[in-house]
Amino acid sequence: MHIIRWLGILIATLVVAIGAVAIVARFHDGPLGIVAGGALVKGDLVTGTEPDWKFAHDITTVEFQLLSPERSRTTWILEYNGKIYIPCGYMESTIGRMWKHWPIEAERDGRAVLRIDGKRYPRQLVRVQDGDLIGPLTVELSRKYSVPATPEAVTSGSLWLFELTRPAAEG
Repeated sequence: MHIIRWLGILIATLVVAIGAVAIVARFHDGPLGIVAGGALVKGDLVTGTEPDWKFAHDITTVEFQLLSPERSRTTWILEYNGKIYIPCGYMESTIGRMWKHWPIEAERDGRAVLRIDGKRYPRQLVRVQDGDLIGPLTVELSRKYSVPATPEAVTSGSLWLFELTRPAAEG
């Protein structure tokens, strides 16, 4: 009986601790590891001339925040031909549907802020579902992160790809 009681206390303590981390993260400048965080507020805001994104080619993770809802997260990034992309896998899996709400939110309203090396870049996330880009992007995803990625995964909806373009207001 004592073991069951202690197990219950342990589980309750873990649930409270996880809940506390999630609440604190919502008010934090950026994500806390894999836990979604608050708005990205620190760092210079880079606007104007489009950067040469080739500097992001070997960067493995970045932070980005959707403006609606205003939450940030850590994610992978791809650079291909001077443009940048964010991949999101497991979109047809049970875990993906439970864990990853941001791709659906980004498809509805793709306004975002990307933070790399302490600099913030206003962006618009635009989903790439077909076309000549998906082959090279899946090859780059496989090369960079050593994960199996195919054009068929994109066209089937299992793997989502978003290009990060300039916001419409910036032209």
